[in-house]
Amino acid sequence: MAADASAQRVAALAAGLLIVFLALALLSGWFSDYALELGGRVLLLMTLAEAWNLLAGYGGLVSLGTASFVGVGAYVLVGVMNRGAGLPLACLAAGLAAAALALLVSRAVFRLRGLYFTVGTLALSEALRLFMINFQPLGGATGLFLSPDVPGLRGLFLLALGLFAAATILMELATRSRFSILLRAVRDDEDAAAQIGVRPFRIKLLAFVFASVLMGLGGALQGLKLGAVEPYGMFGLQWTVNVLAIVIIGGQGLRLAALLGSVFVVTLGELLASYPALHLAITGLILIIVIRFAPQGLAGLTIRLARRLRRSTRA
Repeated sequence: MAADASAQRVAALAAGLLIVFLALALLSGWFSDYALELGGRVLLLMTLAEAWNLLAGYGGLVSLGTASFVGVGAYVLVGVMNRGAGLPLACLAAGLAAAALALLVSRAVFRLRGLYFTVGTLALSEALRLFMINFQPLGGATGLFLSPDVPGLRGLFLLALGLFAAATILMELATRSRFSILLRAVRDDEDAAAQIGVRPFRIKLLAFVFASVLMGLGGALQGLKLGAVEPYGMFGLQWTVNVLAIVIIGGQGLRLAALLGSVFVVTLGELLASYPALHLAITGLILIIVIRFAPQGLAGLTIRLARRLRRSTRA
């Protein structure tokens, strides 16, 4: 019965996303360039936040290596398309490259726990950035330029919408299945989970690879949008910081985190676009306040408010 209910929820979600996708696809021709660019940015960040939330919120794997997979996805897409491949094949290659990187480093980083895992993933990101700066066959510090024509803002918006829809459905499947229970068991106590028959390495690896593929595809979309990739931007720490801020403000381990956090962070960034130093200071202050007074973020506050309204309505 539980499996049937979960399948019905996923099917309903897929149908709802399909309706929204078609509606936005039809209406996107009426959107301004600014709205398309802003919407595409929000959708991209939501996809990355979904991936990071699976790792940190559900699995307890607080990674600071988001930029590693974003950068690999962007470079692979540009390199493959420059050799004559089409966009679908290039996106597939970007996702596979991110998955391959996750598999390659998994045995090393999973030997680390807690803060050591976090520092290890940050070291991976910085090592890749320095390598790409000094690796001349891939352009070195200058990077690579995309030779084929890139889609317009409307096409990029629809690609970002499709990627987020796919990520949402996959996340719903992951968080409504037995896999989610096993992942949270590993998060809460890895040794105890192993003693009752759970294989922590396998569970963490599945989550790590899945999140890495989404991050790689997000990086591919960003590289397609820019039409050029370079190490400082694609492997920059801002990807990690932005996604971390979105999930913490949105609500770590909650499904609404990506949506609420992305909208909040992007809106704040637009309002303070002319004051970058003030933007960083206010974002840091908000993170401190959320961590101290609202550990479940905006999603947790929204859920509590909805419950109170429901109780008052019943009363």
